[in-house]
Amino acid sequence: MALLPSVFALIAGGLSLSLNAKRKEERKIVIFRKGTSLDQGRRTVSSYGGRILKDFPFINALLASFPVEANKLQALARDPQVEAVEDDFEVETCGFPCPVTSDPVTANQQTVPWGVERIGAPAAWQKTTGAGVKVAVLDTGVDSNHPDLRNNVKGKINIRFPGLPAGDGYGHGTHVAGIIAAANNDFGIVGVAPEVEIYAVKVMNRFGRGQISDIVNGLEWALNNQMQIVNMSLGTSQASTALKKAVDACLEAGMLLVAAAGNRGPEGEVLYPARYPGVISVTATTEEDTLADFSSRGPEVTITAPGNEILSTYPGGGYRTMSGTSMAAPHVSGVLALILGSNSNLSAEQAVRLLLLHARKLPGLSLVEQGAGLVDAGWLG
Repeated sequence: MALLPSVFALIAGGLSLSLNAKRKEERKIVIFRKGTSLDQGRRTVSSYGGRILKDFPFINALLASFPVEANKLQALARDPQVEAVEDDFEVETCGFPCPVTSDPVTANQQTVPWGVERIGAPAAWQKTTGAGVKVAVLDTGVDSNHPDLRNNVKGKINIRFPGLPAGDGYGHGTHVAGIIAAANNDFGIVGVAPEVEIYAVKVMNRFGRGQISDIVNGLEWALNNQMQIVNMSLGTSQASTALKKAVDACLEAGMLLVAAAGNRGPEGEVLYPARYPGVISVTATTEEDTLADFSSRGPEVTITAPGNEILSTYPGGGYRTMSGTSMAAPHVSGVLALILGSNSNLSAEQAVRLLLLHARKLPGLSLVEQGAGLVDAGWLG
């Protein structure tokens, strides 16, 4: 969990009091019942001592800060206008770096990462490269100046810290974006859909952490800006009414949502939002076509994809190998971009049907480990 800096007695009295006051407040997402307008909701929240931080009109909800007074919050939760009051809890990325043993990328030669090769993406490029398809990457930001990404990053926004640059101080988002969209330019690496349009939506900080409200806000941005695919290489073990409503709103609008299943291992359940119906939940495989030891598994799994020791882009123009279901999910987002790029008339439902129809069953893996099977793009070529 991200912790606030410790406050010591040496801090000046006024500043100390200010920080103590902040410590006594907690952020809550308040979801209102159908028929309650946001104007009514604002008045209701204010009447319980809430300070409104953000509106979410697409799910009829507010983010607000409240004094820590249990009685008032319990009374708010019982208010007939209120459907739910929930904590603005933490969400984390689902990827981790691998030990660096050598630099696998040279300046004058392009490498096709094993995952891109394994799912048959190069064969698909004869007919589709994902050109014109819009993919939102909800993550830690993206290095839009990276030579393998700069031509494909078409937009960026910092949801986590509004008004500040949407760069990537952690590396995770840049790595995910490269798996989807690194350019086919004779150097560095190449992604699954090398001409797709990437939109970097920064919802996580430089430690790979964000809040539920950031993810909801990111989904709202994707919805309002007509994204076709949203990649979420992130997750939480806690269910959220607000996140579920945001997911449902995007699905109803015809968006494709792809999420990492999580890195909780054999005993770990699939994380949210991957656990929600309609979200494409992705587990991770190794180069030997086995399930990665770290991968979560469960009945919510939709499909599997390469996710162990994946080479991709990294901030500062570099490249790094990382593992996680975070790396598996963008392989699937990339294939969906190739599918949509092959036929602009396809609906989201039709694209998912084709994705699952052409997945390749891996021997030795169960349904809860691989879903429909290993994602495949070779049939598009």
